[in-house]
Amino acid sequence: MLRVIQLTPPGRGAVATVLVEGPGAVAAVASGFRSASGRPLDAYGPDRPAFGTLELPGGEAEEVVVRVRSPRAVEVHCHGGRAALAAIQQRLVGRGASAVGWRTWLRGRWTDPIAREAQVALAEARTERTALILLDQYHGALGAAVERIIRLLRSAEGAAASAELQALLGRAAVGLHLTQPWHVVLAGPPNVGKSSLINALVGYQRAIVHGAPGTTRDVVTAITAIDGWPVELADTAGLRAGGGDIERLGVGLARQRIAEADLVVLVFDRSGPFAAAEQRLWEDLRAETTEASGQGELGPRSTPAPSRLLVVHNKADLPPAPGPPRPSGLAVSALTGQGVPSLLEAIAARLVPSPLPPGTAVPFTGEQIDALSRAGEAVRQGDLSAAIHWLERLSSGPSPRGTAG
Repeated sequence: MLRVIQLTPPGRGAVATVLVEGPGAVAAVASGFRSASGRPLDAYGPDRPAFGTLELPGGEAEEVVVRVRSPRAVEVHCHGGRAALAAIQQRLVGRGASAVGWRTWLRGRWTDPIAREAQVALAEARTERTALILLDQYHGALGAAVERIIRLLRSAEGAAASAELQALLGRAAVGLHLTQPWHVVLAGPPNVGKSSLINALVGYQRAIVHGAPGTTRDVVTAITAIDGWPVELADTAGLRAGGGDIERLGVGLARQRIAEADLVVLVFDRSGPFAAAEQRLWEDLRAETTEASGQGELGPRSTPAPSRLLVVHNKADLPPAPGPPRPSGLAVSALTGQGVPSLLEAIAARLVPSPLPPGTAVPFTGEQIDALSRAGEAVRQGDLSAAIHWLERLSSGPSPRGTAG
């Protein structure tokens, strides 16, 4: 089957690349290609670039660089605009090619499901740290761990297998955030400096700062990296009773974000009073963000799950207000930067309490985690054969199917 695959990400860029792959790939491109030298495309040797123009469906011509990788694989490089790319793809589809998404194309090049998914995930990794962890899985870290557990099960060592399964599932949260950012919400009463703090954390003005309470009425987000982990910071409306209809909608959005967050940074104004309303807010969020259940993926946890709440006392550059004792937290000044590095360290430590040594096996897709969970349940029920079945669905040796030549 003749296929056309867009290899570069969508959006603006200087150059875009499509791959034409399959029987008749050279002919499909050559039929509308005119080289600047006047030579036909098939006169160029493998991997030798040819500059020229490609005729588009409307009769226009687009400047392109064509590279014949093999008789069944041709790369077409064009200007990065969406219109030019879409027109080239349309022309090739008109020549009998089928448009295929890059994920589908990439997954079809591997028989080992873990290596296949790791390669897809690597293209979506946002930081070097997450890419290195995925690279370990691509090179067999997770596959080797699964094979080791299968061997334990075949030797009827259910307890040892269960312990290794629990260890793998304990890294599931990290694995799922290798391609998707952790969600950290800044919450607190109005006018405590949440917007200033998010600007200090990301290093530029992402949120509007104003002295009037209730300035932030929507959820403002910013993507950053903290200790190499991708993080989405969300600045939410101040949590207080009353206010107008629009402000109440903002508070509702804030509450929704808090419920979904991986971590909530509760911000108070150290220079202002800590009264009954602040105490009640702290107690409510502490209850909401602390897991009541001691159940893990494979049964009871040996230690309680960490709270999803991190308390920050902002405006540390000002004298502290007198009053009752405040909850323990970090003293920070968004204005001067005091305490911001410590806050970044605390966020990273709360999200990933135990850094992973190189080569650690980490499940990183929902399907992998589901299979491991089902295997763990089967072990608990004493059905080792069923556990092996679920694990074998994850494991096999990598076998790249490169582009046919």
